[in-house]
Amino acid sequence: MAKTIKVALAGAGAFGIKHLDGIKHIDGVEVVSLVSRELGKTKEVAAKYGVQHCSTELADSLALKEVDAVILCTPTQMHGAQALACLNAGKHVQVEIPLCDALKDGEAVAEMQKKTGLVAMVGHTRRFNPSHQWVRQRIVAGEYNIQQMDVQTYFFRRTNINALGQPRSWTDHLLWHHAAHTVDLFAYQARSPIVKAHAIQGPIHPALGIAMDMSIQLKTANGAICTLSLSFNNDGPLGTFFRYIGDTGTYIARYDDLFTGKEEKIDVSKVDVSTNGIELQDREFFAAIRDGREPNASVAQVLPCYQVLHQLEQQLAA
Repeated sequence: MAKTIKVALAGAGAFGIKHLDGIKHIDGVEVVSLVSRELGKTKEVAAKYGVQHCSTELADSLALKEVDAVILCTPTQMHGAQALACLNAGKHVQVEIPLCDALKDGEAVAEMQKKTGLVAMVGHTRRFNPSHQWVRQRIVAGEYNIQQMDVQTYFFRRTNINALGQPRSWTDHLLWHHAAHTVDLFAYQARSPIVKAHAIQGPIHPALGIAMDMSIQLKTANGAICTLSLSFNNDGPLGTFFRYIGDTGTYIARYDDLFTGKEEKIDVSKVDVSTNGIELQDREFFAAIRDGREPNASVAQVLPCYQVLHQLEQQLAA
C-alpha cells in the first residue's frame, strides 16, 4: 500500500476550505497541519476537518518531519517567499493562483524548483475544470482549433471581501490574480505562446489603490486572439465566462459547466473522475508527487504567463 501523503495547508479562508473539501475525496492523503492568521478561527476549521495541528506560523508546519507537501492559500503578496520556504524545507508545494505579483519572485521559485527537484505547482484551476478539459481534448485530437477567446471576469467587490463575503486582510488584483487564469489558459488551449499583449485600465480606487476595471488583448504565435474584460464594479452575474470561437464550433465555459454557442448544455460528467476543478487540481499535485514527475501547471509551465503579466504591468505603469 502506498504511503499516505501528509499535507500542511496554509490559509483557512474561502479557498483553503475548497481544498479541504476536495482532499476529503482523495485516497492516501491526509491534512495534518493547518496554518492561518487567526488562531481561534483556524482551530474551528481544523476541528471541522479533523486536522490535529494548528498554528499562525508557516514555519511551525514546515518544522514537522511528517509533512510531505504544502498547499498555500495565503495572500498573493506572500506566495513567492512562502513557496521558497517550503522548497527550502524539502517540502513539495502547490501555490494557489497567482504564483507571484512580481516576476522576480516567480523566477526565484522556478530556479529553486530546478535546484531541489521537488514538485512545485500553481493552482491554475482552469486547466483542470472539466469544461475546459473537454475543449482541450478536442484540440489535442485535432478536431478543434481556437480562432478567438472572449472572456469576462466580473465581480462586485468595492470593499475588501473574499469569495465568502468575509473581510479580507489583503487587496486582490485584477491583473496578477484574475487575469492570470485567462492568460495561462489561452496559451495552453491555443497550444502556442503569447507573442502580443496589450492592456488598458480604468481609474485607481482611492481606498484600495487598484484599478477596478481592465481590458486585455492577446495574440498567440499561431494567430489565435483573446479579448479579456475584468471588473470589480459589475453588479450582475458574477464569475468568469469563457467563449471559445473555433473552426468547428463555439463553446461557452462557466467554471465546471459547458454549453454550445446556442446555450445547449454539454455533458462533461465523464471527462474526469470528478466535476470539481479544485479537487482535480489537487489530485494532479499528489499524483505528481507519487509518480516523481512534473505536474500539469508546474511552476515552469506557467512562468510564461507571469512574464506576460509583467509586460502588461510595465505598459500600464507607462
